[in-house]
Amino acid sequence: MVAGHDRGGRVAYRLALDHPHEISKVAVLDVIPTAAAWDRADARLALGFWPWSLLAQPEPLPERLVGAAPDAVVDNAIAQWGSTADVFSADVRDAYVDALRDPAHVHAICEEYRAAATVDREHDALDQANARRIGCPLLALWSGEGGLENWYAEEGGPLAIWRKWADRVEGRPVPGGHFFPEEHPRQTAAALLGFFEGEIGE
Repeated sequence: MVAGHDRGGRVAYRLALDHPHEISKVAVLDVIPTAAAWDRADARLALGFWPWSLLAQPEPLPERLVGAAPDAVVDNAIAQWGSTADVFSADVRDAYVDALRDPAHVHAICEEYRAAATVDREHDALDQANARRIGCPLLALWSGEGGLENWYAEEGGPLAIWRKWADRVEGRPVPGGHFFPEEHPRQTAAALLGFFEGEIGE
């Protein structure tokens, strides 16, 4: 069983697709599939989640920009992605800033966004074209105050999107912004435990 938030959620659903005999349940937090997000990308995504477009640019531009102002990058994410300003302690915030001071870390982050815009997207599209689906139960939780709650409402929201990818989907919006696992750790843990401890097929 596997759960992941943000990029971790993307790793989790790919594990369920690529290794169906190894994964019995998967939980994805505040994401839709990578290809689905890119296929629906518009000004809201470009402005709301600017790393998708900026960090996917060829090197060295994004690496240089992030490396020049790591504190601004971290503070923007904390303040602008729907979570409260105090969701991370000063020590945790400083640890994120320190990580972005390391050129190797910044390069790795940018490479992840480049992969999401290219090979990850291609793998997702190929799976959709070949009708490959996630067969195990999937739990989708997303921020009730973030983009996923509103951006895809016309097509039924995140659950409708995930049901195009998986056979057994459940989920709901939860309180908080993008960092809701940090804002509400006990509630998030309870939701995950309820899903993972429940009988398969319930």
